Amino acid sequence: MREELYRKLKAQLETLCINASGEYFECSSEADADDSLYPRAIKHIDLWNHNIEFIEQENAWARPAVFIEFVPFKWRAIVPGVEYRAKPLINLHIVTDWAEQKNIGEFQLLDKIHGLLAGLEGETFMEFDIDSSATNHNHEDIVENIETFTCVGFRHLHKN
Repeated sequence: MREELYRKLKAQLETLCINASGEYFECSSEADADDSLYPRAIKHIDLWNHNIEFIEQENAWARPAVFIEFVPFKWRAIVPGVEYRAKPLINLHIVTDWAEQKNIGEFQLLDKIHGLLAGLEGETFMEFDIDSSATNHNHEDIVENIETFTCVGFRHLHKN
């Protein structure tokens, strides 16, 4: 479930582009990332590994960045040894540069990300949607918004 969910989230997030006027739009997944007509709105996507806490020690990553965190969750047996379900929480750590501005663009970015991901489904998960939001102001030059999503996850074991 986690692998499929990570791949689908990354693919969806990669389709979010931004034009010269700062307006977000969805471009096709086939659009060339280097094409000036389709500049990606999210510059870096990866798994969460406490990236913000070690920002001074890590290689620089471009921003806006999204880090995907799978919060520990518990599987519930539907058919013991065969089928399981869970309602995992997935945190998206959306990191932007701090900019004192009247129009706070990172909140528009959060809304666009929610719109892209709401209702996402796959073979091993469904009902992907937002659960909660938080803004972390404890960093000097960046802002970290944490958008928490939930879904229903499935695990099927196939016994021979």
